[in-house]
Amino acid sequence: MNIIRRDKSLRRPRTIAHLSFFAVGNIELTRLVLLRPFPKQARKVSLPKSRKAAVARRGSVPVRAVGIEQEISIDEAPLTLLREGGEDDADSMRARFEKMIRAAQDEIVAAVEELDGQKFQEDAWTRPGGGGGISRVLQDGNVFEKAGVNVSVVYGQMPPEAYRAATGEGGGGKDMIPFFAAGISSVMHPKNPMAPTVHFNYRYFETDAPEGAEGAPRAWWFGGGTDLTPSYIFNDDAAHFHGTLKDVCDKHDEEFYPRFKEWADDYFIIKHRMNERRGIGGVFFDDMNDRPQEELLAFATDMAGAVVPAYVPLVAKHVDDEYTEQQREWQQMRRGRYVEFNLVYDRGTTFGLRTGGRIESILMSLPLTARWQYDMHPEEGSREADALDAFRNPRTWVA
Repeated sequence: MNIIRRDKSLRRPRTIAHLSFFAVGNIELTRLVLLRPFPKQARKVSLPKSRKAAVARRGSVPVRAVGIEQEISIDEAPLTLLREGGEDDADSMRARFEKMIRAAQDEIVAAVEELDGQKFQEDAWTRPGGGGGISRVLQDGNVFEKAGVNVSVVYGQMPPEAYRAATGEGGGGKDMIPFFAAGISSVMHPKNPMAPTVHFNYRYFETDAPEGAEGAPRAWWFGGGTDLTPSYIFNDDAAHFHGTLKDVCDKHDEEFYPRFKEWADDYFIIKHRMNERRGIGGVFFDDMNDRPQEELLAFATDMAGAVVPAYVPLVAKHVDDEYTEQQREWQQMRRGRYVEFNLVYDRGTTFGLRTGGRIESILMSLPLTARWQYDMHPEEGSREADALDAFRNPRTWVA
């Protein structure tokens, strides 16, 4: 077989892509139908009957475009993307979450640039009614085929039926309900088949109560996660990645890691591929408001801070690994699976496509290249077969 080595002397021209934030601005808004009311006190995760009924109904809620103003490109990112005054003062949860995600973006971009040797292209944008985003994209670099790390702050309007389905509250008017969303999201696809792809996002949502619904609750929640998609299984790599995430989870609640790992294993399923997972998971959580906001902000902050130590050393370890043309083809096959999951099952992507979101932003998470080979089955006992088994049968990577 022909052996391929990465030629460090190759420096391809960087492709400039004007992108707006793809996770909160256009994609993750589908999760608005999962909002919960402000809790009066910390409570167990088990849902009340009204909430269970709301979750059962959410699949029948009509999909409507969410009211978000058109973005306007600007030359330089402002100090804050929040509206002035009101609920968005410096001590608010909105302001503190924005500060956290912008610091995380700086840290992660700096670490990736140091490894790749090329710089991210930055685009910034705002909206007339408040909010905006900062998109940083590296495409066709020395190490990464494609990488994006983006933050966004969004003010918009959600349909009242989505609010009612989420909270279990009846009545209310027909007016759209104001909401606020902020988040950081990223996908990174390395060139070398031995180096894994990573995805992460961390977000915060709030809604106002509907007009005319006396006593109806406002709602807020945190969500997010970090997951790994390798083409080949390296047990040490998987243990390092999951172990790093587990350490962060255990710092806050020892029940978090097993619960959120299972959630990730159950979410990233490609049903039409015999229930293959997109990768080997990580942690995934959503709809979280079962404890004080301060605690959840601290947890989201630590999880975002774990991205660099959990992931970057794995790419650095494999950046110069030798690989064959057949192994490159297998990587392309697995990227095809990545595309299938995102376009068919990912709630954020499908919502953005159905509601006319910005297509470049929605499809930012996809790799530059992928492969679909007819009726492909890996040879029994091969490394490819081992990887496929790990994708179909989630493994325990750390005790």
